[in-house]
Amino acid sequence: MRILVTGGAGFIGSHTADRLITLGHDVVVLDALTPPVHRGGRPDYLSAGIDFYQGDVRNRDLMTNLLRRVDAVYHFAAYQDYLPEFSKFSDVNIVSTALLYEIIVAEGLDLARVVVASSQSAMGEGLYWCPADAEQTPGIRPESALAAGQWDIICPVCSGPLELRTTPERISNPQNPYGMSKFGQEMVAINLGRRYGIPTVALRYSIVQGPRQSVYNAYSGACRIFCLSYLLGVPPTLYEDGGAIRDYVNIDDVVDANVVALTDARAAGRVFNVGGGQAVTTREFAEIVRQQYDSDLEAVVTGEYRFGDTRHIVSDIRALGDLGWKPQHTPADSVAAYARWLAGIDSLDGVLAEANARMRALGVVRQSAVLPEAGR
Repeated sequence: MRILVTGGAGFIGSHTADRLITLGHDVVVLDALTPPVHRGGRPDYLSAGIDFYQGDVRNRDLMTNLLRRVDAVYHFAAYQDYLPEFSKFSDVNIVSTALLYEIIVAEGLDLARVVVASSQSAMGEGLYWCPADAEQTPGIRPESALAAGQWDIICPVCSGPLELRTTPERISNPQNPYGMSKFGQEMVAINLGRRYGIPTVALRYSIVQGPRQSVYNAYSGACRIFCLSYLLGVPPTLYEDGGAIRDYVNIDDVVDANVVALTDARAAGRVFNVGGGQAVTTREFAEIVRQQYDSDLEAVVTGEYRFGDTRHIVSDIRALGDLGWKPQHTPADSVAAYARWLAGIDSLDGVLAEANARMRALGVVRQSAVLPEAGR
């Protein structure tokens, strides 16, 4: 097949393009190459075997010309950041997806599959269990609680303690602008796909880790932050108390899931979680990175937090598992691969400080009343 990959110069897109070429497909990549992710234009890792176009996924004429020439689409292009640019999240993530389907319908295109990149953030704080009040899907933690260093979520009904559960795809409870835009994107893709007979799959990625994850994007997760810290010889900061739980999924496992979404007829019309299958605290993840760098420096708790972060979220991956997929790599595998890639990048000295300063200036990183000594 001839396959269009939007955002194909990015982290997930470029790895997916590589795999598609290996499988014998012709690949067309569309990418805007916008900073801060892309500072030097077309990245060196992008395969010479692709047909590359630089442009915006909201450009109707460009998208129409590309879609006329392909058999399937991976729609990975997205806006992802902590910036309070609420309209931009919807404009890039939802509008581009609506335009994609609008063109397909207007042109009468017969596409084999459209695979849309969604996010775990569409589930917000996820699913919890209250011994007294059963299932709960809590709302966003109030700023007053975070400022006081009250990190854990309580039952919204009885104010008692909650037990974390893995969150299945039936839960959609986005809390931040990015998550809301990804859920909106899902609804556009799945519902229009069903209505117009366009075989569509939406994949809710957990925290994807591995080589090519941008060192410049302040949004990028724990692997980037912790690896950069240890590479530069400084202890990483753990937000809140270091006890926030996530599941981290390796990029190679994500690409495997992307191939299943393209090829398995049972996937069409559905949303799937793509996660690592293992609950890991940020403190535990930092320790994995510390061991990778054989450092004596332990991660530190400063009482800072990122406004808008979820406390815990772990994806239930059984639905995609029923199609034969399962994660094959551990968080340590992802860290090792990222560390090897990071070692080949020059001029990293100011990157971490620049990102930290930007996050604080925007009010994303804030200080709680918890003192460093009390939080460690």
